[in-house]
Amino acid sequence: MTRIPTSALILGLAGLIPFLWGASSSVSLLLEYMPVPALDPVFVGSSLLITYGTIILSFMAGVIWGFAAKAGDPWMPIGLALSVTPALWIFFFTAHSDRIQILALIGGFVSLLLIDYTCARHGIAPGWWMPLRLLLTGVVVFCLAIGFLFLP
Repeated sequence: MTRIPTSALILGLAGLIPFLWGASSSVSLLLEYMPVPALDPVFVGSSLLITYGTIILSFMAGVIWGFAAKAGDPWMPIGLALSVTPALWIFFFTAHSDRIQILALIGGFVSLLLIDYTCARHGIAPGWWMPLRLLLTGVVVFCLAIGFLFLP
């Protein structure tokens, strides 16, 4: 295992801020007692988790495209197909309830982790990739689960 580059770790952790806020603000008591100015509902709770989660799931799936392109044949066509799967997956759930969308996001992030593992196993992801992805995905899934549990 290679050490996670500092920039990747810092930026990865920074990307968790909206997930952490979304989970925290899902617990309605928190917002009642925090001296925060009125926030648009899209920036709190499940709305934030769903919107940001959809963006990040699609973004992270795009990384797989880069890995696949680097790999060349015979892995490239498989990797390219796998890279579009998470974005298509979550797209088909956009018209469903918040409950279903959050569950679909949890499934999408766990599935993406399996795709990441496959890339690492084929040697097309850097050695530090899986430790970073495990950390970030663990926090993301936890935050989504909190959002799910506190849905109205």
